[in-house]
Amino acid sequence: MACGIVFFIASTLQQIGITMTSAGKAGFITALYIVIVPIIGVIIYRKTRLKIWICCIIAIVGFYFLCITESFGISTGDLLVLACALFFAVHIMVIDRFNSKNTDGMLMSCIQFFTAGIIMLVCMFIFEKTDINAIFAAWLPILYGGVMSCGVAYTLQILGQRHTDPTVATLLMSFESVFAALSGWLLLGESLSIKELIGCVLVFIAVILAQIDFRKNKS
Repeated sequence: MACGIVFFIASTLQQIGITMTSAGKAGFITALYIVIVPIIGVIIYRKTRLKIWICCIIAIVGFYFLCITESFGISTGDLLVLACALFFAVHIMVIDRFNSKNTDGMLMSCIQFFTAGIIMLVCMFIFEKTDINAIFAAWLPILYGGVMSCGVAYTLQILGQRHTDPTVATLLMSFESVFAALSGWLLLGESLSIKELIGCVLVFIAVILAQIDFRKNKS
């Protein structure tokens, strides 16, 4: 339930914030959770290796090249998306907390989605103008978003975090922006500038470096 409440807050802030800023800036600011997670780790006395800090910085630079195509100013939407990044970072740490207690990952995922879904359903009827016909007309993308993008992806996050450090997990999950850019290029015919390609390469390098244990290789 704790995961579901945090997930609800993060998702809602992202949905509201993205209506007030560009998609590129929203993607970049959301990706800042890869730095927020190790900062939270420091606050709760969890050490993060210097190599991971360096990888986080490389990834942030890469995301800047990949996402930011306009002048960078701070708006209300940007601040809401930044708050979203903070809560997504908290979400990752909460999952890590319960994983460390050997919680059933599938059960935790189910309760998380029921909790978030019920809260969102109530908020939808309170704050949104609900059109049932429009919902039924968009049943396929809604079903795909609910089952694949949400259900499958976030369940795999919970299961995967059992076997990796939270900061490394954020680097791996932040790769979604690179996949999105490359998929748009390969499947939708969207063009990628040299700057965006450099951004993809930097994020890729950061993720790979975070996975290599140089101390083990040296020994």
